[in-house]
Amino acid sequence: MKRKQTVKLLAFAALLIGAMMLSACSNNNSANDTNTDTQNNVTPPADSTNTGNDQSSDGNAANTNGSTGGNASNQPADNAEGGSSDNSSSPSNDGSQTARDLEAMLNLAKDGKVKGIPFAADKNLIDDVEKDWGKSDKTDFAGKGNYATYAKKHAVIGFNKGSQIFDVRSDAPELQKLTLEQIEAALGKAEKVTKNGSDTIYTYKASDSFELRFIISADTGKVDHISVYAPADAVNNMAG
Repeated sequence: MKRKQTVKLLAFAALLIGAMMLSACSNNNSANDTNTDTQNNVTPPADSTNTGNDQSSDGNAANTNGSTGGNASNQPADNAEGGSSDNSSSPSNDGSQTARDLEAMLNLAKDGKVKGIPFAADKNLIDDVEKDWGKSDKTDFAGKGNYATYAKKHAVIGFNKGSQIFDVRSDAPELQKLTLEQIEAALGKAEKVTKNGSDTIYTYKASDSFELRFIISADTGKVDHISVYAPADAVNNMAG
């Protein structure tokens, strides 16, 4: 009897131990499952990684924006350069027009003429002027002859005692915008430079008979008036 009881006890103990072991395994699996779930639920590292990607994406977006901004800034720069080109072309065009105007003055001077004045040195008399324009505002003797001033015409006509015109001067407003730099850029250096008080006279030879003179004021640094001068007529034809 005792042996049977002992066997029963051992069998019960074995069952109990087996049950305990199964329970322990089940708890371990549950713990592992819990840990796995916990690890799966712990997403901050994954979110952090995504956040990093998002930041990287933001960085790229920033770079993209920066790049776009750069391109946008380049476009105004290009436009600015284009505007500068246009602006620079305007002065260039203005300079070209000024050069053409100065060359035209020199060509007119070859015939003793000044733009806007219908009378020519060496070819007309003061009588022709008075017949067309009337009496001058005033007439003064200066240098080698008399000078008749017609203020409204922006003209001064120099003539000798034989009434021959030898000097045609103009102080038209557009002439008084000219500078020595513009003159020299179009016509080169003057053949002769002289002084008359505070004014400087720059003389260009237009032809064998005529000179084109630019009288530049020391006060403004710009042209005061121009003169087409016939040296051979600057004499007293009535002398002797």
